[in-house]
Amino acid sequence: MSIKAGYKVMWLFTMFDLPTKTARDRKQATEFRNGLLNMGFLMHQYSIYIKRCSSREKVDSVVNKIQKQMPKDGSVHLVWITDKQFADSIHIWQGSAVKKPPEKEDNLLIF
Repeated sequence: MSIKAGYKVMWLFTMFDLPTKTARDRKQATEFRNGLLNMGFLMHQYSIYIKRCSSREKVDSVVNKIQKQMPKDGSVHLVWITDKQFADSIHIWQGSAVKKPPEKEDNLLIF
């Protein structure tokens, strides 16, 4: 991957806090999470899902899809950063040990 691609490729973080008190709330929260998985998101933490997007235009497209399926209640926050920022900022802590972040990957983008 070229250096320029590290600034074009984006990571989209979807962070949410949805109500789960009633059966209806739980169903809507589950449908929202499943919708993210169907769009290609990976669960980073229970209420934080991430997706690698090939461009800012792709981020905008995915954001529009998320807005259409957002539950009425709760809070959803979307943040996007460049691939370079994500690679330079990732730290994984598990208990008292520091785990080494995964190696950068060279992905083949097919258009």
